[in-house]
Formats: sequence, C-alpha cells, structure tokens
Amino acid sequence: MLRPNFGLRLASTPRSPGVYIFKDIDGTVLYVGKSSNLQNRLRSYFRDSKNHEPKIRRMISKLTEFEYIVVDSDPEALILENTLIKKFKPHFNARLKDDKTYPYIKIDRTESYPQIYVTRKVNDDGSKYFGPFANAGSIRKTLSLLNKLFPYRSCTKPINGKDKRACLEYYINRCAAPCIAAIDHKGYRDIIDQVILFLEGKTESVLLDLRSKMLQASNSLDFERAASFRDQIKALESIASQQKIKTGSVTKHDQDIIGMYAHNDQSCIEIFYVRGGKLTGKDNFLMDGALETSPARIMSGFIKQFYQSASYIPAQIIVEHPLEDKDQIIAWLRLRKQGSVALTLPKIGSNKRLVEMAAKNAEHHLRHLNIKRWDNTQILETSLQELQEALNLPRIPKTIECYDISNLQGSNPVGSMVVFKDGLPKLSQYRHFRVKSVKVIDDYSMMQEILQRRCKHLPNRMDESHDPLTYKPSQQSWTQNIPDLMIIDGGKGHLSAALEVLLKSGIDYIPIASLSKKNEWLHRPHIPEPIILNRRTPALQLVQRLRDEAHRFAINYHRKLRSKSQTFSNMDTIRGIGPKRKRLLLNKFGSIAKLRKATVTDIADVPGISKTIAIHIKQTL
Repeated sequence: MLRPNFGLRLASTPRSPGVYIFKDIDGTVLYVGKSSNLQNRLRSYFRDSKNHEPKIRRMISKLTEFEYIVVDSDPEALILENTLIKKFKPHFNARLKDDKTYPYIKIDRTESYPQIYVTRKVNDDGSKYFGPFANAGSIRKTLSLLNKLFPYRSCTKPINGKDKRACLEYYINRCAAPCIAAIDHKGYRDIIDQVILFLEGKTESVLLDLRSKMLQASNSLDFERAASFRDQIKALESIASQQKIKTGSVTKHDQDIIGMYAHNDQSCIEIFYVRGGKLTGKDNFLMDGALETSPARIMSGFIKQFYQSASYIPAQIIVEHPLEDKDQIIAWLRLRKQGSVALTLPKIGSNKRLVEMAAKNAEHHLRHLNIKRWDNTQILETSLQELQEALNLPRIPKTIECYDISNLQGSNPVGSMVVFKDGLPKLSQYRHFRVKSVKVIDDYSMMQEILQRRCKHLPNRMDESHDPLTYKPSQQSWTQNIPDLMIIDGGKGHLSAALEVLLKSGIDYIPIASLSKKNEWLHRPHIPEPIILNRRTPALQLVQRLRDEAHRFAINYHRKLRSKSQTFSNMDTIRGIGPKRKRLLLNKFGSIAKLRKATVTDIADVPGISKTIAIHIKQTL
C-alpha cells in the first residue's frame, strides 16, 4: 500500500541509475541508498511487505519525504552514495565510525629529499599514500618500525647539504644525514623506494636490493657500510619471519581478507592484508548504524566506504558474507583500480579458514573495547541505577547472579552461574552445575535443577537481622552471599520455572527477572507486559553482558565435558591404567584398534605395563 501523496511521484520516478535520500518530518536525512533502477527500488520500500527488516519498517514509519539524483552509471551512483553517507551520516545507514578522521602515511616524491608524513587528506598531487589506518596508534607503530628499518630523515628543515654537523639521529643510524651530504640524492631516493616497497608488502624485493648493496660494499672493502646493510637485513628478516604466517594459499595475488563480528548494536570489521602469500598486517574498523542490519548490508557498506578512500586495492578481496549489489561493487572496484579485481566468498579451504580467523579477531577486538568501556566507573554506576529503576528494585543491584543452560540435543547438559559485583565480573564466585536428574531435553526442568542446588545455600526466609535493605553479604564464602538480583537467560517460561523453585524454597526476598533472546526484552514475575529498554541504554547493555558471560561460561564447560566423554574408552575402566599409562600405550600402538591386535608380550614391552596388566588389557578390549 502506497503512502499518501507518494503514488504519482513514484510512478514518475525514472528507471535509471541514481541515488535516493529519505527524510523525516524535520528534514533530517534518515537513509541514503543507490540503485540501478530508482523506480523499482523506491516502490519496494512502500509495498505492504512483512519481509522488511524491523529496522527498515521503523525507517519507513518516520519517512515523510524522499528525493533522488539521477546519474549516468552504476559506479557513479555508488560513488555518490558514499559521498552523501559521509556528508549526512544517516541514522539508518551502516557506516564507518569516524571515517573522516582516518590517517594515512604520505610520501611526497616531488621533494628532493622526501619526508614521510601523517595526513588525513588524500590529494591527487603525485604523492604516495598508504592507508587508511584505523587510528593514530596503528600509524605510530608503523612509523616507529619504519624509522628503525630505514634511515630516512624525520626533520622538516630545508636540505642543502651544507650543515656543519648532523643531528643525533645520524649517529644512531636512524638517518642517512643528507643535511651534511653524507648521502647523495640518488642514494636517499633508494631508501625511500625501499620504504615504499616495504609498505606495499614487498619485503623480499627490499631484502634482495639490500643484499646486493651489502655485497658491493664488501667487495669495495667498505666494511662499515656493509655491516650497516647487514644489520638492516637482519632486522628486515626478523620482521619478514613474523609475517610468514601460513596462509595455505597457493596464489601469489595480493589479498585483503575481511571478517566481521556483530553484537547487539556494535559491529567490528577486521582486515588481514596478505601480500605475496604473507600476512603483512591487519587493522580493524567499527561500524555505526549497524543495529538490526543484515551482515550482507554491513559488509557491502564497509567495502564501498573503505575502498573509496583506500590507497591500494588488491587483486583479490575475500569476504565472510555475501554482498548486496556484488556485480556493481566489482565493476566499481575495477574502475578504481584500473585493473582486475576478484571478490570471493570462500566455502572451504585455506581462504575460508583465514576469513574465520579474521572474524574471530574482530570478535576479540570488540570484546576488548567493551571491557575497556566497562572499566568506566561512572558508566557502571549509571547502568546499575537505571536497572534498579527499570525493574523497580528495592535497592541498587550491587550483586547480580545470572543463570544459563547449555546442552547439545540433551547430551552433557550443564548450567552456569556468573556473578557481577558493582557491575564487574566476580570470577571467584562463578559456578558450574552438571545437570543430573533431567534425562530429556527440557530447559525449564534443567534450569529448575540448578536453581534448587543454588537455593540450598540461601536462607529460606529473611529474619529481622537479614532485612533486604540492610543485609550485607559475607565476604568469606560465595554460598553465603545473597544477590540483589537474579537474571535468568530466557523468556517468560524460564522465568516462571525459576520463580516456582524460589518460592518452594522459601526464597521470596530476592528479585528475579529474565532476558529473552529474541527481542532483548526484560520480564518480571506477575507483570504481563515486557520491560522494553532502548538498545543503547547502559542498563540493558549490562544485562546483555551478564547474559553473554553466563552463556560463554556454560558453553566452555559443556565443550570440556563433551571433549572428555569423546576421549573415554574401555581402557579407562581397567584398574591400574591411568592417564600416563594410557598415553604411553597410545604412543606405542597409535590407536585402540591396533592395541587390540597386539599380543600380550607386545603390550608388556611398554614401560610401566606389567604382564598382569597386559592380560587385563587384552581381556577388556
């Protein structure tokens, strides 16, 4: 169904490539998009379709005006889309965080003795640019490494070769000192060329050149200069050895490996730079406006925005997720590179493993950033106060326990309890639970079992000395600590099951709530309507962090039990066979199958295995 007043406008919209702009009632830009057929794309938004993402439905509800700009080709539309996203920073677009501030390394080759700069602007001025780098820290590390490897000048003074003495950098081999004419113009340009090759990932070419110069200096009996080249070669070889991570790829093409991790309203993109079959570096970028956005859309948005300003586009870009408008993006990349570019989505093999590794690094980086963020005391206090308000708690929840269940088709079911004190994890009070009584797949019953075991360590009624408003838990034992709040991972069903256990155990003084996975809604007992918090509020983010930590703790324990059960064999039932003897037997015979075929004499030859034990092994296996 078309929105009022849009029908005629949509009908008159051209079927040409272009960019469209959605605005709200205040004229604020909500979204910028592009299409090879503007009319069809715009019509798709206004049809009464349940297939739209929740984020798109919210955007359409705010939309009161749209504009469009017709262009000649799809690549032009893509470039204009990126430009407008940077300009307006629309709320509903996934976009690089602070993309205008990304720094680059600049080498101005028009200078007689080129310097190496840090810049945030890329101009068509004949200079070489490398980047963008994710932050100033990344570029500082790179420049520090370059300065140790190559003796280029770091000063800004004019060079005429007539200075009376060089600065300290020359005497510690950090500068070739063109200021005193210690190196001629050609020699200095060679150093800059080596820097450029290194930044392009062509370490082998640099090493080949340096070895040639070392040999020439040695043959000329200039041993001091040869020794300087030798030290430089050793440093570069050390760096190169660190770069030679086994990629498993047989291609010699330069590659960018792009993985992604999204969590709640945050998205992190990790790029591995593979040059000449070696991993030469990596970087990570945060995306804004990625809440409730598909991985395909986030990945497409990143590639368009990153490579619009990237100084170098490799021959092969390997991504973790499929892209929207893949063909158009490839055509645009080839136009920018002025050469061939392949964009692939690996299913198996070494490239698949590299993409997964990049995604794992993105996850670790995002978790690290969140940990740093939660170290902020003010944020923690705010989140606890907001949570008290939202759940109508009698006091600020200084101590919170969160529970989760983990099982795989009912096998090795476990539960976890994590504890946060003042908004931070209290690792010493984390506990695992093995579910013992529930033999079928029943999350409610499993949750009830672990809560029953927890309630055994809680007083069944608060007496006057244990007033909820004044009670201070013991610091000696986790069993005596009474939480200010219990969080259950799950919806209303999990909450009801948990509440039943608490009431039967006489625990009616501890507030309890649950967090549903689907909508991220909070639920309280006897309140039919969910408590819906803004996804960006510190209170909800704290509860999500609790839930994620409980899930992680349960999953890790579950995996440990599964791994242990899979390595169990009949040998474990033989008296006198412990882990050490089991290991010796497997090292000798290689497998249980080969051990079965072995004779008693062969088994008894293993150190520590008597003939009696060997007979028991044969009888058991």
